[in-house]
Amino acid sequence: MGFDEEELLIQKVCEIYDNISTLKSLKPSKDVNTLFTQLVLTCMPPSPIDVTKLPVTVQEIRSKLICLCGQAEGLLESHFSTLLGSFETPLDHINIFPYYTNYLKLGHLEFTILNKHIANPNPNRIAFIGSGPLPLTSIVLASYLRTTTFHNYDIDPLANALALNLVSADADLSKRMFFHTTDIMNVSSVLNDYDVIFLAALVGMNKEEKSTIIDHLAEYMAPGSILMLRSAHGARGFLYPIIEPSDLSGFEVLSVFHPVDEVINSVIIARKYKKKPVLAHSVIDHQGVAPAMVLPTKCSDIQGFNPTDRSSMIEELAIHDQEQLI
Repeated sequence: MGFDEEELLIQKVCEIYDNISTLKSLKPSKDVNTLFTQLVLTCMPPSPIDVTKLPVTVQEIRSKLICLCGQAEGLLESHFSTLLGSFETPLDHINIFPYYTNYLKLGHLEFTILNKHIANPNPNRIAFIGSGPLPLTSIVLASYLRTTTFHNYDIDPLANALALNLVSADADLSKRMFFHTTDIMNVSSVLNDYDVIFLAALVGMNKEEKSTIIDHLAEYMAPGSILMLRSAHGARGFLYPIIEPSDLSGFEVLSVFHPVDEVINSVIIARKYKKKPVLAHSVIDHQGVAPAMVLPTKCSDIQGFNPTDRSSMIEELAIHDQEQLI
Protein backbone atom coordinates (compact mmCIF):
# COMPACT_ATOMS: atom_id res chain seq x y z
CA MET A 1 0.00 0.00 0.00
CA GLY A 2 1.44 3.36 -1.05
CA PHE A 3 1.29 6.53 0.98
CA ASP A 4 -1.63 7.90 -1.05
CA GLU A 5 -3.63 4.69 -0.62
CA GLU A 6 -3.06 4.72 3.12
CA GLU A 7 -4.13 8.36 3.33
CA LEU A 8 -7.29 7.60 1.34
CA LEU A 9 -8.10 4.69 3.67
CA ILE A 10 -7.64 6.83 6.77
CA GLN A 11 -9.71 9.64 5.25
CA LYS A 12 -12.56 7.25 4.42
CA VAL A 13 -12.54 5.71 7.92
CA CYS A 14 -12.59 9.16 9.51
CA GLU A 15 -15.50 10.24 7.30
CA ILE A 16 -17.51 7.16 8.30
CA TYR A 17 -16.67 7.80 11.95
CA ASP A 18 -17.99 11.36 11.63
CA ASN A 19 -21.26 10.04 10.17
CA ILE A 20 -21.65 7.35 12.83
CA SER A 21 -21.00 9.93 15.53
CA THR A 22 -24.00 11.98 14.36
CA LEU A 23 -26.44 9.08 14.77
CA LYS A 24 -28.96 9.60 17.56
CA SER A 25 -28.99 5.88 18.32
CA LEU A 26 -26.93 2.79 17.47
CA LYS A 27 -29.94 0.47 17.68
CA PRO A 28 -30.49 -1.64 14.56
CA SER A 29 -31.83 0.54 11.75
CA LYS A 30 -31.22 1.18 8.06
CA ASP A 31 -28.82 4.05 8.75
CA VAL A 32 -26.88 2.14 11.41
CA ASN A 33 -26.58 -0.96 9.23
CA THR A 34 -25.50 1.06 6.20
CA LEU A 35 -22.76 2.99 7.99
CA PHE A 36 -21.28 0.00 9.79
CA THR A 37 -21.36 -1.99 6.55
CA GLN A 38 -19.41 0.80 4.87
CA LEU A 39 -16.91 0.75 7.72
CA VAL A 40 -16.35 -2.98 7.48
CA LEU A 41 -16.07 -2.97 3.69
CA THR A 42 -13.51 -0.16 3.92
CA CYS A 43 -11.38 -1.99 6.50
CA MET A 44 -11.75 -5.53 5.18
CA PRO A 45 -9.30 -5.61 2.22
CA PRO A 46 -5.83 -6.90 3.20
CA SER A 47 -3.64 -3.97 4.10
CA PRO A 48 -0.10 -3.56 5.46
CA ILE A 49 -1.15 -0.49 7.44
CA ASP A 50 -0.10 -0.49 11.09
CA VAL A 51 -2.94 1.31 12.83
CA THR A 52 -1.03 1.37 16.11
CA LYS A 53 1.51 3.80 14.62
CA LEU A 54 -0.85 6.37 13.16
CA PRO A 55 -1.00 9.99 14.39
CA VAL A 56 -2.54 10.64 17.78
CA THR A 57 -5.68 12.21 16.31
CA VAL A 58 -6.33 9.12 14.19
CA GLN A 59 -5.61 6.85 17.16
CA GLU A 60 -8.27 8.68 19.12
CA ILE A 61 -10.79 8.13 16.34
CA ARG A 62 -9.83 4.46 16.17
CA SER A 63 -10.42 4.04 19.92
CA LYS A 64 -13.82 5.72 19.66
CA LEU A 65 -14.75 3.58 16.65
CA ILE A 66 -13.99 0.38 18.54
CA CYS A 67 -16.24 1.56 21.37
CA LEU A 68 -19.01 2.48 18.96
CA CYS A 69 -18.75 -0.93 17.32
CA GLY A 70 -19.04 -2.57 20.73
CA GLN A 71 -22.15 -0.57 21.57
CA ALA A 72 -23.74 -1.38 18.22
CA GLU A 73 -23.08 -5.10 18.62
CA GLY A 74 -24.57 -5.16 22.08
CA LEU A 75 -27.72 -3.44 20.87
CA LEU A 76 -28.00 -5.73 17.84
CA GLU A 77 -27.64 -8.87 19.94
CA SER A 78 -30.03 -7.58 22.62
CA HIS A 79 -32.63 -6.83 19.94
CA PHE A 80 -32.54 -10.33 18.48
CA SER A 81 -32.20 -12.05 21.85
CA THR A 82 -35.36 -10.25 23.03
CA LEU A 83 -37.15 -11.22 19.83
CA LEU A 84 -36.08 -14.86 20.14
CA GLY A 85 -37.05 -14.91 23.79
CA SER A 86 -40.65 -14.16 22.86
CA PHE A 87 -40.97 -17.66 21.36
CA GLU A 88 -41.87 -20.64 23.53
CA THR A 89 -38.79 -22.48 22.27
CA PRO A 90 -36.33 -19.74 21.29
CA LEU A 91 -33.60 -21.92 19.84
CA ASP A 92 -36.00 -23.40 17.30
CA HIS A 93 -36.11 -19.95 15.69
CA ILE A 94 -32.48 -18.94 16.12
CA ASN A 95 -31.92 -18.75 12.37
CA ILE A 96 -33.81 -15.43 12.32
CA PHE A 97 -30.59 -13.87 13.59
CA PRO A 98 -28.93 -12.57 10.40
CA TYR A 99 -25.51 -14.03 11.22
CA TYR A 100 -26.50 -17.43 12.56
CA THR A 101 -25.05 -19.26 9.54
CA ASN A 102 -21.80 -17.39 10.06
CA TYR A 103 -21.65 -18.52 13.66
CA LEU A 104 -22.19 -22.10 12.52
CA LYS A 105 -19.13 -21.80 10.28
CA LEU A 106 -17.11 -20.05 12.95
CA GLY A 107 -18.05 -22.71 15.48
CA HIS A 108 -16.93 -25.45 13.11
CA LEU A 109 -13.62 -23.67 12.56
CA GLU A 110 -12.98 -23.23 16.28
CA PHE A 111 -14.00 -26.81 16.99
CA THR A 112 -11.47 -27.98 14.38
CA ILE A 113 -8.76 -25.82 15.94
CA LEU A 114 -9.52 -27.18 19.38
CA ASN A 115 -9.29 -30.75 18.17
CA LYS A 116 -5.86 -30.01 16.76
CA HIS A 117 -4.42 -28.51 19.93
CA ILE A 118 -6.28 -29.93 22.91
CA ALA A 119 -5.27 -33.19 24.54
CA ASN A 120 -8.82 -34.15 25.53
CA PRO A 121 -11.15 -34.01 22.50
CA ASN A 122 -14.09 -33.76 24.89
CA PRO A 123 -13.17 -31.04 27.39
CA ASN A 124 -15.16 -31.09 30.59
CA ARG A 125 -15.58 -27.35 31.10
CA ILE A 126 -15.28 -24.39 28.75
CA ALA A 127 -15.56 -20.73 29.73
CA PHE A 128 -16.54 -17.91 27.41
CA ILE A 129 -15.66 -14.43 28.66
CA GLY A 130 -17.88 -11.72 27.23
CA SER A 131 -20.72 -14.00 26.10
CA GLY A 132 -23.31 -11.23 25.75
CA PRO A 133 -27.10 -11.51 25.33
CA LEU A 134 -26.80 -13.91 22.38
CA PRO A 135 -24.15 -16.54 23.30
CA LEU A 136 -24.04 -18.20 19.91
CA THR A 137 -20.44 -19.37 20.14
CA SER A 138 -21.26 -21.44 23.21
CA ILE A 139 -24.52 -22.68 21.71
CA VAL A 140 -22.86 -23.76 18.46
CA LEU A 141 -19.88 -25.41 20.16
CA ALA A 142 -22.28 -27.26 22.45
CA SER A 143 -23.69 -29.01 19.38
CA TYR A 144 -20.21 -30.50 18.76
CA LEU A 145 -19.16 -31.08 22.36
CA ARG A 146 -22.12 -33.00 23.69
CA THR A 147 -20.86 -33.64 27.21
CA THR A 148 -19.08 -30.33 27.86
CA THR A 149 -20.47 -27.72 30.24
CA PHE A 150 -20.23 -24.08 29.19
CA HIS A 151 -19.76 -21.26 31.68
CA ASN A 152 -20.56 -17.87 30.18
CA TYR A 153 -19.24 -14.74 31.86
CA ASP A 154 -20.60 -11.26 31.25
CA ILE A 155 -20.51 -8.12 33.34
CA ASP A 156 -24.01 -7.08 32.22
CA PRO A 157 -26.86 -8.69 34.22
CA LEU A 158 -29.41 -7.88 31.51
CA ALA A 159 -27.29 -9.62 28.88
CA ASN A 160 -27.10 -12.74 31.02
CA ALA A 161 -30.84 -12.65 31.74
CA LEU A 162 -31.61 -12.53 28.02
CA ALA A 163 -29.10 -15.29 27.29
CA LEU A 164 -30.44 -17.54 30.05
CA ASN A 165 -33.95 -17.13 28.69
CA LEU A 166 -32.80 -18.49 25.32
CA VAL A 167 -31.53 -21.82 26.67
CA SER A 168 -33.94 -22.41 29.56
CA ALA A 169 -36.47 -24.18 27.38
CA ASP A 170 -33.87 -26.52 25.86
CA ALA A 171 -33.72 -29.81 27.75
CA ASP A 172 -30.04 -30.34 26.97
CA LEU A 173 -28.50 -26.88 27.07
CA SER A 174 -30.40 -25.83 30.18
CA LYS A 175 -28.36 -28.47 32.03
CA ARG A 176 -24.99 -27.64 30.43
CA MET A 177 -25.08 -23.85 30.02
CA PHE A 178 -24.36 -21.58 32.99
CA PHE A 179 -24.20 -17.79 33.24
CA HIS A 180 -22.13 -15.73 35.64
CA THR A 181 -22.61 -11.99 36.09
CA THR A 182 -19.25 -10.64 37.16
CA ASP A 183 -16.14 -8.80 36.07
CA ILE A 184 -13.66 -11.51 35.04
CA MET A 185 -10.96 -9.63 36.94
CA ASN A 186 -12.83 -10.63 40.10
CA VAL A 187 -12.66 -14.33 39.18
CA SER A 188 -9.52 -16.13 40.27
CA SER A 189 -9.26 -19.73 41.46
CA VAL A 190 -12.30 -20.88 39.49
CA LEU A 191 -10.39 -20.18 36.25
CA ASN A 192 -8.23 -23.17 37.11
CA ASP A 193 -11.23 -25.43 36.50
CA TYR A 194 -11.57 -24.78 32.77
CA ASP A 195 -9.93 -26.78 30.00
CA VAL A 196 -10.52 -24.00 27.46
CA ILE A 197 -11.23 -20.28 27.87
CA PHE A 198 -12.49 -18.08 25.03
CA LEU A 199 -11.90 -14.34 25.25
CA ALA A 200 -14.32 -12.27 23.17
CA ALA A 201 -12.89 -9.67 20.81
CA LEU A 202 -14.22 -6.69 22.75
CA VAL A 203 -13.51 -7.77 26.28
CA GLY A 204 -10.93 -5.09 26.91
CA MET A 205 -11.67 -2.21 24.54
CA ASN A 206 -8.02 -1.38 24.02
CA LYS A 207 -4.69 -3.16 24.12
CA GLU A 208 -3.90 -2.09 27.66
CA GLU A 209 -7.19 -3.36 29.10
CA LYS A 210 -6.98 -6.60 27.15
CA SER A 211 -3.37 -7.18 28.19
CA THR A 212 -4.38 -6.75 31.83
CA ILE A 213 -7.09 -9.39 31.39
CA ILE A 214 -4.70 -11.76 29.62
CA ASP A 215 -2.17 -11.40 32.44
CA HIS A 216 -4.94 -12.19 34.93
CA LEU A 217 -5.88 -15.32 32.98
CA ALA A 218 -2.23 -16.37 32.81
CA GLU A 219 -2.01 -16.16 36.57
CA TYR A 220 -5.07 -18.28 37.34
CA MET A 221 -5.67 -20.62 34.39
CA ALA A 222 -4.65 -24.25 34.78
CA PRO A 223 -1.24 -25.22 33.38
CA GLY A 224 -1.74 -26.77 29.96
CA SER A 225 -5.21 -25.26 29.43
CA ILE A 226 -6.09 -23.48 26.18
CA LEU A 227 -6.78 -19.78 25.61
CA MET A 228 -8.49 -18.73 22.37
CA LEU A 229 -8.82 -15.03 21.65
CA ARG A 230 -9.67 -12.84 18.70
CA SER A 231 -7.57 -9.97 17.46
CA ALA A 232 -7.27 -7.95 14.25
CA HIS A 233 -4.71 -7.28 11.55
CA GLY A 234 -4.08 -4.39 9.17
CA ALA A 235 -6.96 -1.98 8.63
CA ARG A 236 -9.23 -4.33 10.57
CA GLY A 237 -7.56 -2.85 13.62
CA PHE A 238 -9.96 0.07 13.23
CA LEU A 239 -12.69 -2.37 14.31
CA TYR A 240 -11.04 -4.40 17.06
CA PRO A 241 -8.18 -4.11 19.55
CA ILE A 242 -4.96 -5.67 18.29
CA ILE A 243 -3.14 -8.26 20.36
CA GLU A 244 0.26 -9.57 19.33
CA PRO A 245 1.75 -12.95 20.33
CA SER A 246 4.33 -11.05 22.36
CA ASP A 247 1.50 -9.80 24.57
CA LEU A 248 0.73 -13.35 25.72
CA SER A 249 3.21 -13.64 28.54
CA GLY A 250 2.71 -16.94 30.34
CA PHE A 251 1.34 -18.70 27.26
CA GLU A 252 2.83 -20.83 24.52
CA VAL A 253 1.45 -19.43 21.28
CA LEU A 254 0.36 -22.31 19.07
CA SER A 255 -1.10 -20.60 16.00
CA VAL A 256 -2.07 -17.18 14.72
CA PHE A 257 -4.59 -16.89 11.87
CA HIS A 258 -4.69 -13.69 9.79
CA PRO A 259 -7.43 -14.18 7.17
CA VAL A 260 -7.45 -12.03 4.06
CA ASP A 261 -11.03 -12.72 2.97
CA GLU A 262 -14.38 -11.89 4.58
CA VAL A 263 -13.27 -13.27 7.93
CA ILE A 264 -12.79 -10.10 9.97
CA ASN A 265 -11.01 -11.33 13.08
CA SER A 266 -7.61 -12.85 13.51
CA VAL A 267 -7.56 -15.78 15.93
CA ILE A 268 -4.80 -16.57 18.39
CA ILE A 269 -4.61 -19.98 20.05
CA ALA A 270 -2.30 -20.37 23.02
CA ARG A 271 -1.58 -22.85 25.81
CA LYS A 272 -0.83 -21.92 29.41
CA TYR A 273 2.74 -22.92 30.15
CA LYS A 274 3.16 -25.90 32.43
CA LYS A 275 6.42 -24.35 33.55
CA LYS A 276 8.40 -21.25 32.65
CA PRO A 277 9.92 -21.58 29.15
CA VAL A 278 13.68 -21.44 28.85
CA LEU A 279 14.13 -20.99 25.10
CA ALA A 280 12.46 -18.59 22.69
CA HIS A 281 10.34 -19.67 19.77
CA SER A 282 10.74 -18.69 16.13
CA VAL A 283 8.10 -17.52 13.72
CA ILE A 284 7.54 -19.31 10.44
CA ASP A 285 5.12 -18.03 7.79
CA HIS A 286 2.98 -20.43 5.84
CA GLN A 287 0.33 -19.93 3.20
CA GLY A 288 -2.74 -22.10 3.13
CA VAL A 289 -6.43 -22.16 2.47
CA ALA A 290 -8.89 -21.35 5.22
CA PRO A 291 -12.64 -21.92 5.14
CA ALA A 292 -14.25 -18.91 3.50
CA MET A 293 -16.86 -17.25 5.66
CA VAL A 294 -18.19 -13.94 6.85
CA LEU A 295 -17.23 -13.55 10.48
CA PRO A 296 -20.18 -12.25 12.47
CA THR A 297 -19.34 -8.80 13.75
CA LYS A 298 -21.17 -6.03 15.49
CA CYS A 299 -19.78 -3.62 12.96
CA SER A 300 -21.46 -5.04 9.89
CA ASP A 301 -24.65 -5.90 8.14
CA ILE A 302 -23.19 -7.84 5.23
CA GLN A 303 -26.01 -10.28 4.65
CA GLY A 304 -25.58 -9.93 0.91
CA PHE A 305 -22.19 -11.63 0.96
CA ASN A 306 -22.00 -15.22 -0.21
CA PRO A 307 -19.02 -17.21 1.10
CA THR A 308 -16.77 -18.27 -1.75
CA ASP A 309 -13.72 -20.44 -2.07
CA ARG A 310 -11.17 -17.69 -1.59
CA SER A 311 -7.72 -18.29 -0.20
CA SER A 312 -6.66 -16.90 3.14
CA MET A 313 -3.20 -16.28 4.41
CA ILE A 314 -2.52 -18.08 7.65
CA GLU A 315 0.43 -17.22 9.78
CA GLU A 316 1.51 -20.14 11.94
CA LEU A 317 3.77 -19.66 14.88
CA ALA A 318 5.73 -22.86 15.33
CA ILE A 319 7.61 -23.66 18.48
CA HIS A 320 11.17 -24.81 17.88
CA ASP A 321 14.10 -25.76 20.07
CA GLN A 322 12.04 -25.57 23.19
CA GLU A 323 12.44 -28.25 25.81
CA GLN A 324 9.35 -30.41 26.17
CA LEU A 325 6.92 -29.04 28.70
CA ILE A 326 6.18 -31.38 31.58
